[in-house]
Amino acid sequence: MEPLTTAQIAGRILYQFIPVWIALAVLFSASFSFRRRLGLYGKLFDSPIGMIGFGLVMFWVFTGIFGAFDMIATHDPLAQISGMKNKVPGTPLPAPEAGEYGWYLLGGDNLARDVFSRMVSGSWEVIKYAPLATVVAFMVGITLGLPAGYYGQRLDTTLSFVANLILAFPVILLFYLLVTPEIVATGLPQYMALFLFAFPLVFFGVLIHSRFRSQPNKDYLWLAVVLIPLFLIYAAAINSDAPGSKIRFWPLDPFDVPGGILVVFVSVVFVNSPTVFRIVRGLTMDIKTRDYVAAAQTRGEGAWYIMLWEILPNARGPLIVDFCLRIGYTTILLGTLGFFGLGLPPESPDWGSTINEGRKLLSIYLHPALPPAIALLSLVLGLNLLADGLREESLRD
Repeated sequence: MEPLTTAQIAGRILYQFIPVWIALAVLFSASFSFRRRLGLYGKLFDSPIGMIGFGLVMFWVFTGIFGAFDMIATHDPLAQISGMKNKVPGTPLPAPEAGEYGWYLLGGDNLARDVFSRMVSGSWEVIKYAPLATVVAFMVGITLGLPAGYYGQRLDTTLSFVANLILAFPVILLFYLLVTPEIVATGLPQYMALFLFAFPLVFFGVLIHSRFRSQPNKDYLWLAVVLIPLFLIYAAAINSDAPGSKIRFWPLDPFDVPGGILVVFVSVVFVNSPTVFRIVRGLTMDIKTRDYVAAAQTRGEGAWYIMLWEILPNARGPLIVDFCLRIGYTTILLGTLGFFGLGLPPESPDWGSTINEGRKLLSIYLHPALPPAIALLSLVLGLNLLADGLREESLRD
């Protein structure tokens, strides 16, 4: 087979992304048709910047989802094919087997793996961890920031001091400390997970109880429906049967979080939580002076009801914008950790690790490092544009 030209490479890459184009077309068509019923998301269609950002973000979301089902990648991202080491984009395989894709569309890396397939698979690594870590960080920040801003006094002083103490610690040094074998052997990442991962349970438990405390039947039903699955996920996440694990208490363990992934996840949550805490605290201190909060207090509503059902919904605009921005920060942070080889498995196709492997020969071969770098850049750019669009529309709301 002959090497592919640049136009042929571009055409074949566009063809591989057909499932993504179809999904984007369906999503945009359906959303545009019902945009007036979709609240802030529907109003996003009035912002060109926001829609460009949304399109970029959803492109990589769908790429990650379809890539996880092997619908886009042309080869196994971990497979090494003899003779394809550092080959340029469009190079044909020396002796492709029956049914095997015949080219490396974006070339091969220094271990003869397909760069295009690793870029596609790397998007799933980002989609798996960045939003989920951001959600947990928000659960921690909201659960602590609301009472700190509402009650003030010693509680606010204590929590603010702890948050500032964490923020003053160098992030990269913190990650280096957490992934050292001596620290991992103490079980510190697991103990941190035991504490931090409990906040979603606390948040949803208080949220439901504060809403239905006067209706015991509904209260117990919703608590059981929400908290039992969350507890099973929580127990499986912190429980580990790996050698040297310090927390092994749960017999039902449907999934096991690898130690390196747990360290990265806990580190990201730990670093992001104080910033979310400070944002929520500041918003709460402002909103608690509004008339509708005074009206809720006059009705005799409990403090947690006021915080979660009066103050928090009215702080959603800035929090949604910050959530989008923070996913971008988390994506960069995960890429940075992968670049430094912290926590993630060495063979992981995440973009940071792929860029790190490609930069070693960057002066000779651009193609191994450039695609994942552009992918990371475009996703973060999309998140920032989406946040700008949401901010613009929330100010009009």
